[in-house]
Amino acid sequence: MTQDSTSIERKVFELLKSKGMTFASAESCTGGNIAHLITLIPGSSEVFRGGAVTYATPTKTKVLGVPKEMIDAYGVVSSRVVESMAMGTRCLMEADFGVATTGVAGPSGGTAETPVGTVWIGVATKHGTHSKLCHFGKGRRHVIRQATLEAYEMLYEAIRSL
Repeated sequence: MTQDSTSIERKVFELLKSKGMTFASAESCTGGNIAHLITLIPGSSEVFRGGAVTYATPTKTKVLGVPKEMIDAYGVVSSRVVESMAMGTRCLMEADFGVATTGVAGPSGGTAETPVGTVWIGVATKHGTHSKLCHFGKGRRHVIRQATLEAYEMLYEAIRSL
């Protein structure tokens, strides 16, 4: 995680602005927190195309184009689904980058295979997608906050690498 006093969302904003690029978000377990943080920055419309809170499974399919067969085969909390979400929002919003989250914020809903605090985060670029599995422990607000920050960190690194 970034160690200086500038927030990660501010760093993402400044880097995207300097490169003339944009991003969009697709959020499940973070419930719009990624979009919320970027829109607190004046001028964010220059870099943020929009976001979709695709909390319900059918919405991931209808809005983002995540194949139902993929969800059935791998589960909604999986690398394949989060990467499909990230690519879906990137295409839908015509952005340079798409960032997505899916997971179990709790306090219920976890399983032995996917306990509370499990979150997949994905980033899509014109060069492809990648994802990361995170375990943030318990506490709904904590999971949402940590997933949001990690999503911004991954997005920042993806922007820097181009």
